[in-house]
Amino acid sequence: MSVRRFMINSRTIRDGYASFDGDVYNHMVRVLRLGTGDAVQLADEKGMLHLGTINQVAKEWVAVKITSFCPVVESVSAAPRITICQALPKGDKIDLILQKGTELGAHDFCLFGGRRSVAKIRDGQQNSKLGRWNRITMEAARQCGRIDIPEVTWKASAVEVSNDAAQELRLILWEGEKEYSLKKALSAENIPSSVIVVIGPEGGFDPLEVSMFLQHGFQAVSLGSRILRTETASIAILSIMQYIWGDM
Repeated sequence: MSVRRFMINSRTIRDGYASFDGDVYNHMVRVLRLGTGDAVQLADEKGMLHLGTINQVAKEWVAVKITSFCPVVESVSAAPRITICQALPKGDKIDLILQKGTELGAHDFCLFGGRRSVAKIRDGQQNSKLGRWNRITMEAARQCGRIDIPEVTWKASAVEVSNDAAQELRLILWEGEKEYSLKKALSAENIPSSVIVVIGPEGGFDPLEVSMFLQHGFQAVSLGSRILRTETASIAILSIMQYIWGDM
């Protein structure tokens, strides 16, 4: 069995030991059922990888004895940095989008209030929502072994998204596009350094939003005869891009 890797804060390491409670403890001990003597890898925010074995397991905390450490070495991927730009969906669909998007290698997420979004962010909710969403990507990164954690940001409207977008390739998934397919937009020979993909809410895009995106250099693309649920679209597009440009 491969040695499991966990993301920690470097401040938890002192005098050759790392000790922690909370989410790392729960994942290591209660979810994975690791115990005394099991080998683990601990990656910190400074880019260091600490190798060690579990030394002690208490009721609410665990201690790991560090045996060696080295800089984190990740395999180099030619895949572009992919930003999933998602109009806020209803209910807990955003949880799935963030979790699976992190697993599939999204570089970051930009959530925004679509004109047809049923879900709304009220005044005073933004910070708490962002905190929760970023905790979701952190936990998903921990579970799938990612060192980096995709950042989640919030834009109030499509206007802010289109004005701020600086990615090399800008796509909008739109069922109204009949000619230009996703296959045409993705070239295995010409790999962009960065991509942003805008996905609408359950009710789709308002025509004014589509017009605005097109005016700001976005290319509308079609998924053919299929109309995907909003929570399925990001999973599908990430899988396709990672297959063409990444290491899938």
